[in-house]
Amino acid sequence: MAPPVPLLAVRGSDGTSLLCGPPKCEQHSPFHRDSRNCRCFTFSRDGTLFAWCNGLSVSVVKCSDSSMVATFDLPRATLLEFSPLNNILVTWQPYTKSQDRPQGDANLLLWDLQSGQQIKALYQKKVESWCPSWSDDEKICVRSVNNELHFFENNDFNTITNKLHIQKVSDFALSPGGQPSKVAAYVPGSKGAPSFVRLYQYPGLEGVSSALANKSFFKADRVTMQWNNKASAVLVTASTEVDKTGASYYGEQTLHYLAVNGETALVQLPKNGPIYDVAWSPNSAEFCVVYGFMPAKATIFNLKCDPVFDFGTGPRNAAYYSPQGHILVLAGFGNLRGQMEVWDVKKYKQVSKPQAPDATHFSWCPDGEHVVTATCSPRLRVSNGYKIWHYTGSVLHKWDVVAGSELWEVRWQSFPEGSFPERAIKYQAAPSELGTTQAPNTQAYRPPALRHLPASQGAKLHEDEPPQNMRPGLSGEKSLSKTALKNQKKREAKKAAKQEAKTEPEPPSDPAPVSNSQSELSSGDLENDKKIKNLKKKLKAIEDLKDQQASGKVLQKNQLEKIQKEDQLLQELQALQIGQ
Repeated sequence: MAPPVPLLAVRGSDGTSLLCGPPKCEQHSPFHRDSRNCRCFTFSRDGTLFAWCNGLSVSVVKCSDSSMVATFDLPRATLLEFSPLNNILVTWQPYTKSQDRPQGDANLLLWDLQSGQQIKALYQKKVESWCPSWSDDEKICVRSVNNELHFFENNDFNTITNKLHIQKVSDFALSPGGQPSKVAAYVPGSKGAPSFVRLYQYPGLEGVSSALANKSFFKADRVTMQWNNKASAVLVTASTEVDKTGASYYGEQTLHYLAVNGETALVQLPKNGPIYDVAWSPNSAEFCVVYGFMPAKATIFNLKCDPVFDFGTGPRNAAYYSPQGHILVLAGFGNLRGQMEVWDVKKYKQVSKPQAPDATHFSWCPDGEHVVTATCSPRLRVSNGYKIWHYTGSVLHKWDVVAGSELWEVRWQSFPEGSFPERAIKYQAAPSELGTTQAPNTQAYRPPALRHLPASQGAKLHEDEPPQNMRPGLSGEKSLSKTALKNQKKREAKKAAKQEAKTEPEPPSDPAPVSNSQSELSSGDLENDKKIKNLKKKLKAIEDLKDQQASGKVLQKNQLEKIQKEDQLLQELQALQIGQ
């Protein structure tokens, strides 16, 4: 049986339409394009339903044949969301009040999709955390109300089953999957006390003693919490609005790790600067962080928060894993040129390096073979349009808006996990009439005073760092702790020193007298011997650095530069030895 073809929803000033995904990239014939301006749209989690608001009403249709499921008279709806099992549609519109109704109208509405009846009308003034969070089986639903977490069971929103008894909870994240559900709660610091994040397993919500894990930290105005797919750990990116040192325009960020088994850690990032993006691998065993002043570094860490692979430096600020987890795209959008690095994360080998200039949106197709990039308003009001790519860099479909029109959003149809099996990665570009757009090799700006010099002599603003595998035990040896590695290196150094002492010839017991002419001749030899000794010393230090790199240690920039000079030192040593 052939896998399904994902749909791509497109909305803009010309209306709303559904597009069949690659290879056809044609209009989805059962869906008639809605020419009215669409405020918002969404797919259900399993991809069977599609909902949108056109300024008159909210409509819900089946994706397969576009048959109508329900219609709601909600012209002001601006946000839509389905519950995981498609039992409820949640709609939100801006909160307003008038002289006649000083309390305002309930603006968060829950609708039963089968009957079309309203289940509950709630007040939600802020757009942040507007939508209730469900467990995958819909047995538990959580909502933040006045800095408290209210828990509901079995979609009964008339009864608050449980509350999290912590004051001033400003954000939360419910774990994915079914029971037992876990929740991460963030409480900002005040009056000198630190901020903290705690993990709880429902229904054990009583204070610190029932928490699965607790991590406190300073320097946090807001946090972003991300669970992995297995709900075994959560990553917390803590941010401040202002960097008091003045080093960064983006404020300060720190990354914290909490596991449900109680383990917590601060993720150590070797380069200073902002944290641009954090992404969990779908396998839940590792995560990628893009960080540091430009050119930014990107590193994959394991669940012990140890680096596994460093992608070096480059113009990037985002990371996107494919749904199957076998491909990682590192991209630089926004104020960067749109360069995308496509990596095979099993072999740590680069597949392609296409470029999508002016892109404001990127997302993976559920099949793990294709991606879409788009330039949307209001982020950019010129050159609006979208492209569908194969991950090897080929552009399969391109659409640009007509003059005077705008593109607002594109979104792939969702599918249940396992709908598309992982395929073998190809390194040859997929055939396409539109070709590929590989990123050109650009040269750095050089001031006029340096342009007459060779490129190698020009002053560099920064040193590019190459990718390096940081996994311990690459050559098959057993992984050792830091202390064990240190002791092992000491033993190897002592052993090498003993061997050198044995190989050195013993000085003669009765040296013959040396004439003045002989001493003059030997002074040059002595100078050469000194140079050879110094070169051997430098080469020995380089060998030690290479051993440290192989064992997984992160080398500094000056240490990497020393390693790069090894060939030059060997040539100098060879020349001196020939001249003797």
